[in-house]
Amino acid sequence: MADPSSYRPKPGQIPDSPGVYRFRDEHRRVIYVGKAKSLRQRLANYFQDLAGLHPRTRTMVTTAASVEWTVVSTEVEALQLEYSWIKEYDPRFNVKYRDDKSYPYLAVTMNEEFPRVQVMRGHKKKGVRYFGPYGHAWAIRDTVDLLLRVFPVRTCSAGVFKNATRTGRPCLLGYIGKCSAPCVDRISPEDHRDLAEDFCDFMAGRTGTYLRRLEKQMTEAAEEMEYERAARLRDDIEALKKAMEKSAVVLADATDADLIAVAEDELEAALQIFHVRGGRVRGQRGWVTDKVEDVTTAALVEHALQQLYGEESGDAVPKEVLVPALPEPVEPVQEWLTGRRGSNVSLRIPQRGDKKALMETVQRNAQQALALHKTKRASDLTTRSRALEEIADALDLDSAPLRIECYDISHLQGDDVVASMVVFEDGLVRKSEYRRFQIKGFAGQDDVRSMHEVITRRFRRYLAEKERTGEWPEEDGTASPLTAPGTATPAVTPPAATTLVAAPDGDADDGRVNGFKDDDGRPRKFAYPPQLVVVDGGQPQVAAAKRALDELGIDDIAVCGLAKRLEEVWLPEDDDPVVLPRSSEGLYLLQRVRDEAHRFAISYQRTKRAKRFRSGPLDDVPGLGETRKQALIKHFGSVKKLRSATIEQIQEVPGIGRKTAETIAAALAQAAPAAPAVNTATGEIMDDSEDEAPGTTADASGEPVAAGAPDDRGQER
Repeated sequence: MADPSSYRPKPGQIPDSPGVYRFRDEHRRVIYVGKAKSLRQRLANYFQDLAGLHPRTRTMVTTAASVEWTVVSTEVEALQLEYSWIKEYDPRFNVKYRDDKSYPYLAVTMNEEFPRVQVMRGHKKKGVRYFGPYGHAWAIRDTVDLLLRVFPVRTCSAGVFKNATRTGRPCLLGYIGKCSAPCVDRISPEDHRDLAEDFCDFMAGRTGTYLRRLEKQMTEAAEEMEYERAARLRDDIEALKKAMEKSAVVLADATDADLIAVAEDELEAALQIFHVRGGRVRGQRGWVTDKVEDVTTAALVEHALQQLYGEESGDAVPKEVLVPALPEPVEPVQEWLTGRRGSNVSLRIPQRGDKKALMETVQRNAQQALALHKTKRASDLTTRSRALEEIADALDLDSAPLRIECYDISHLQGDDVVASMVVFEDGLVRKSEYRRFQIKGFAGQDDVRSMHEVITRRFRRYLAEKERTGEWPEEDGTASPLTAPGTATPAVTPPAATTLVAAPDGDADDGRVNGFKDDDGRPRKFAYPPQLVVVDGGQPQVAAAKRALDELGIDDIAVCGLAKRLEEVWLPEDDDPVVLPRSSEGLYLLQRVRDEAHRFAISYQRTKRAKRFRSGPLDDVPGLGETRKQALIKHFGSVKKLRSATIEQIQEVPGIGRKTAETIAAALAQAAPAAPAVNTATGEIMDDSEDEAPGTTADASGEPVAAGAPDDRGQER
């Protein structure tokens, strides 16, 4: 725990102007980001008597070890910079709204030749029209099922579409009239796109036009005594009305607005948002956040607006945003929203009428969401706390292990040996901290030696970070394990701020930053030590991990192993395992950590194996990318036919010049011919011109597998 006076800026050092400030902990990790109209006045509030601070603010300033700031010109710029830094650094003490699910959207892929209607989650993609979010995916499917009678837009996946195109037969929806079947040219691409545009217009709220058009067509069909057509149009109208009833009119003036309500107590706050388009509720979602600082309702609303619209633009930002409290001051936020939309945005509190009544409904939803969350959270917090305490007691730790790292080795009969590192903080997964390794020190299968290499590499990087940032304590001229031989000077020279430096051991596969790290508070690779290292295995793996830590001079990190057979917990230098009760929450948490490391390792190993099996002679041709390789195979049908083609014939493929053609011909001439395709059920040698790729066999089910490759029945771990 740090004393805020130890890093308090000197009087007159802080400018009296708008800006954004960052508090950092002892590891240089950004733990809080804030903005201020006057940096001097705002920061002074943090360095008053600790007894006068809010408990959560007091925790933040005592966790921090330094503070820095950036001056900007206007409050709007401060708002934008604060949002960018919160997204970039993910500070632990900032308000972060979270939910327990990814809300589904109804999406129309207008970026494809034949637009497709489907359910989508996650990040929004360019060129895709989104409607929602919806509370449940089944609500989207019910709506789409009704609308396909009138707007028979494609809903099938790319694989189904290609198969129908190849066979010349549409899917079931094409036969029952719920798809216009563009896969078999029943409709032109232009007409199908117009159909998708009409679908989007209807979903956007422009419903009256289509209802009037269908009613007119129904009347004309009845007058012409085309009663079957009139009946079909009547059913279409009923389907549209039924779909409209699913989102009843709540605002009679066809308003486009978002309504935000907040329910809060001293510790947590729940947020609910209703998305109203064309006067109808088109989507709903909610978030919950811990109040890790002394924050007002207005500040909660401001953070919600940043998260809602920080990456949106155009019509995704509505004309009206109705809130329970206005940010202080409101002008910069309103100006920022206007800039995101490109036209004026009204940010206000509803006072009377339908909008106030709807806001009360949203408020009730927020209160119910907070009550439900607190019911779940109470059990969840109690369980996690008990699990960490049980682990600390069983392993004789000084305190609960708030950060746990688990390592696992995976291979297939000694090939493609890889390792994984997963991280749990406060008993919850921290996927942004996951790392994966390729075993580089030796070839073959040796789990113990692999574990020693992985632990060594991970904690050598941790020590390098400590040296680089000046955190390594050096007493009496004693060098750290990474000090250059014969000197007390660190072998890794600390760079200036924001300078990128190569990773000490040159790993390119150990993290997402590909061998680089920085010094400005971004999440750094291997920068933060765990309180407990768990290895997947028994006594040999635990001994290897402990030996690796001892060789690096690290003695303040506990190590244990979890053996799969009897779920025994092994400790270094103990001949007998620690046996936790089967009902123990601590054992359950260790199992979750171990299983997650196993899953992550196997998924990486399978990816590497699949990539190796897919390799072919064309992969060795320099300068030949994936697009041109596919074009060559599509043109010739197989590598066998490509190998027998002349240079002039290869040049006929679009994008292939003479020099490239000569290189391809030379590479294929040098490469050994692939093994013939064999059906292992019958022993039949299959022609290379068939669908199977060269160098494959077919298993008993007829599915092609790589020749000489072990299947999933092989020994994989």
